[in-house]
Amino acid sequence: MADSIPTGGVHHFRLTVSDVDRTAEFYTGLLGFKKLMELDPGAFLSNGSVGLGIGPFPDPARAIEGDRFSENRVGLDHMSFAVPSRKVLEDAVRLLDARGVPHSEVRDLGEAFGIAILIFRDPDNIQLELSAPR
Repeated sequence: MADSIPTGGVHHFRLTVSDVDRTAEFYTGLLGFKKLMELDPGAFLSNGSVGLGIGPFPDPARAIEGDRFSENRVGLDHMSFAVPSRKVLEDAVRLLDARGVPHSEVRDLGEAFGIAILIFRDPDNIQLELSAPR
């Protein structure tokens, strides 16, 4: 018996969102995900590397009215998507500006991390990053 479970890359995430259609449009229109299937309720998207399930509150009676994502609660802090180059980050800045999506500056995280990042948020305030090799 092994001492640990051999894991690979991330297969998929599932996000609870306040508006499935708005979120699907954000991820397909801005980040190039494709809708693979409708779920009942929700949708399953993929960018070819990672799957993204999106759906409404599983128990609407317990949902908090007007709730927004906060990384100050237990659970997800952010998702980071790999991009191939710093140029892609710079192009993403222009696209986010054109679409009116607030974002950080491109930040170099130094030699130890070996990446540069660009931070922005989805319609439910979930923090997203694009990460490129330095």
